[in-house]
Amino acid sequence: MSLVKLEVRDFIAVVTMDNPPVNSQPMEFMQQMTEVFDSLNDRDDVRVAVLTGAGKMFSAGADLKQRPDFSIPGTRARRNRIVREVANAIMDNAKPTIAAVNGPALGAGLGLAISCDIIVASERASFGLPEVDVGLMGGGKHAARVFPHSLVRRMMLTGYRVPAEEAYRRGLIEAALPHDELMPWAMDLAAQIASKSPLATRLAKDSMRTIENMTLRDGYIYEQSNTAKLSTSHDAAEAVKAFMEKRAPVFQGR
Repeated sequence: MSLVKLEVRDFIAVVTMDNPPVNSQPMEFMQQMTEVFDSLNDRDDVRVAVLTGAGKMFSAGADLKQRPDFSIPGTRARRNRIVREVANAIMDNAKPTIAAVNGPALGAGLGLAISCDIIVASERASFGLPEVDVGLMGGGKHAARVFPHSLVRRMMLTGYRVPAEEAYRRGLIEAALPHDELMPWAMDLAAQIASKSPLATRLAKDSMRTIENMTLRDGYIYEQSNTAKLSTSHDAAEAVKAFMEKRAPVFQGR
């Protein structure tokens, strides 16, 4: 059964989480998500991805009803590895990814949204780490990459859910939109990215991901290295030629 749907058109991959009623994340779901995003790396017909949820939820996070039997040796370590790799598959993916958060993004669902490069949300969306409400602990590391120190702790310790409007007001997401405008806005942004050189966007994402934990000096050196690679590319030459000829460039990703 497919819990993750993939549709590709005009160089845009729309990845839809579809595990009713709340897009929770059992093992099968996590494995499918990883496989889908891994596949995008090798597709020349994909330049950008949009991740969203079917129904009223983006994702409610871990599936508490289908937790594996942790008394079996190795089960916990295996599950934890699979959980980690879902986020890594998005962050490490060569193609930029937009999170179109259509409803609550909770727990591991928040982790998926934070793993994307750009976050936009419906006015119906919220962001939370509610695990404390069921006697568990939410993972704050991904949230702390985007959300402020105090707010992440409030979320983890009280279960507070940040409304989309608050997240936008605080500069944590790119837009908080009327629900019907979410996907058109996200798809328009995806089309803008898809119109650029796919080589340039891949190296831009590679730079942003790699320099995140580097010093200023080392990060700048890394960015300069990628810029040098782009300067001798076919796409860079095509962009200059197109500008001189007053036409749209035709990029080939090389």
